[in-house]
Amino acid sequence: MAFDMNALMKQAQQMQEKMVEVQEELANERIEETAGGGMVKIVVNGQQEIIELAIKPDAVNPDEVEILEDMILAALRNALGKSQEIAKEKMAAVTGGMKIPGIM
Repeated sequence: MAFDMNALMKQAQQMQEKMVEVQEELANERIEETAGGGMVKIVVNGQQEIIELAIKPDAVNPDEVEILEDMILAALRNALGKSQEIAKEKMAAVTGGMKIPGIM
């Protein structure tokens, strides 16, 4: 069985094109998380970029700044965690689960 370098290069090019497509999809993905019963809302995309942060006025109490900080961190951690999972799943679909250096 002969090694077909052209076939390998074609496969690599197809994988690269698909990865670019997935990256674009991830950029358009929106993950929304809330904390404190909806007092804090964070929206991130599939590339772990923060798109939006909303804080209801009722959440702002100068005597309880630490509670507000905790709500923001909780919403952010949850949103980023979900975003990373989505990215991992989409990339695994492209790479067939192969560990490629520099990719996720």
